[in-house]
Amino acid sequence: MTSDPATLRAEILRLTAEFSRLTHAANRPGYENGGAGSSAKPAFVPGSTFVPYAGRVFTEDEVTAAVGSTLDFWLTLGKEGEAFEKSLAKFLGVKASVLCNSGSSANLLAASALSSPQLGKRRLLPGNEIITVAAGFPTTVAPIFQNGFVPVFIDNDPATLNGRVEQLEEAYQEGKTKAVFMAHTLGNPFDLAAVTEFCKKHQLWLIEDNCDALGCTYDGRLTGSFGDLSTQSFYPPHHLTLGEGGAVNIVGSLKLKVVIESFRDWGRDCWCASGKDNTCGKRFDWQLGELPKGYDHKYIYSHLGYNLKPLDIQAAIGREQIKKLPDFVQARKTNWEQLRRGLAPLEEHLEFMLPTHATGWSPQGFAWDKSGHRSDCSWFGFMMLVKPTAPFSRTELARHLDAHKIGNRMLFGGNLLRQPALVQLASERPGSFRVVGDLSGADRIMKEALFIGTYPGLTQAMLDYMIETMLAFAKRR
Repeated sequence: MTSDPATLRAEILRLTAEFSRLTHAANRPGYENGGAGSSAKPAFVPGSTFVPYAGRVFTEDEVTAAVGSTLDFWLTLGKEGEAFEKSLAKFLGVKASVLCNSGSSANLLAASALSSPQLGKRRLLPGNEIITVAAGFPTTVAPIFQNGFVPVFIDNDPATLNGRVEQLEEAYQEGKTKAVFMAHTLGNPFDLAAVTEFCKKHQLWLIEDNCDALGCTYDGRLTGSFGDLSTQSFYPPHHLTLGEGGAVNIVGSLKLKVVIESFRDWGRDCWCASGKDNTCGKRFDWQLGELPKGYDHKYIYSHLGYNLKPLDIQAAIGREQIKKLPDFVQARKTNWEQLRRGLAPLEEHLEFMLPTHATGWSPQGFAWDKSGHRSDCSWFGFMMLVKPTAPFSRTELARHLDAHKIGNRMLFGGNLLRQPALVQLASERPGSFRVVGDLSGADRIMKEALFIGTYPGLTQAMLDYMIETMLAFAKRR
């Protein structure tokens, strides 16, 4: 056995790749199954093999990257993190990306950044309002409360799942409304033309929750590149995964990058990376707050922050994942289209999701409104609304899919105002949020919506089984 470290490392990584090919074949992309040079996924057995709604999709590349980074044993965020941040920012076409430990943390950092005194007159203070959407995932909304801001909920359009932009002006209150924080729900861009125009008119901050939508475009431009800030999640169901992890993308002023990094790293004022000292050349020359002049800049805190950094090992995985992102995005589009064509016979009972600005679907493609705007979705899932006239309920369909080992989900928290936490908050702290309209769209989504998977791990056999199972269920009813 050689004692040369470089030779040992190469052999470890060679064996790691071989192990991964033998052990993790089920996690390979569905679109490569049976392709030349691919490691075949295990045979799909209808009714026995589980069909997830989402999951990790990777090859030996990510496993060897993780092991290689572990062998280096830097562990905390370092060179791999810096490289991944640059790759992500380049992909999106934004000024910078800042990695953190989850998409939820990314949303917390983005909202917290708006409270920084470094923003001057545009800083948000407790009691200032942020417009958001009633139905969705709670961590788009929770950071608004957590920072002492007041969320103003507008309704959702059940066809697109996104906010009803016609309610924005009604939600606005001069002197109180300071920002808009909305998600591109399930990989469907919200009406960015209307929202950006509204924010520009009233000089509001815009945060795009892009966690479900990496790779989507609006008028040919990637979502996550329109607001002042945008956020990503790298949890396994999302468009690429680091196991856990997230990012805040800085679209506008780079001043926000320094603020985001401060909140992520305990609130410190220093911008030195881990393991580096005195990059400003003035480590012992600062005088901030009421500290004595020359107090160590690495221990000066300008914000009440957190520790939300990921590991460098995760970033190493992400560097391999992002290489596959264009293929992952195309697979989601292709899988959605196959499901839509296959389930077209159920249009009497199911209402299918539409991209923003689309007015209908046919086998020839989407019909579009007269706005001239177009959205191209990198679908997070295949959403359906079970019509009130259907001979089965949403719950009956969900149970049937479960019984046949087909993963499915409702639209996350549904109408968040019906959740126990917000019901209690409304009782204990009246005025802690505002609501525009009756939220009938969000309620309908809560009662009728269900989605199945479009993720890149699905094979043709899985897609066919999903379609056949749903058609047979509806026929029996």
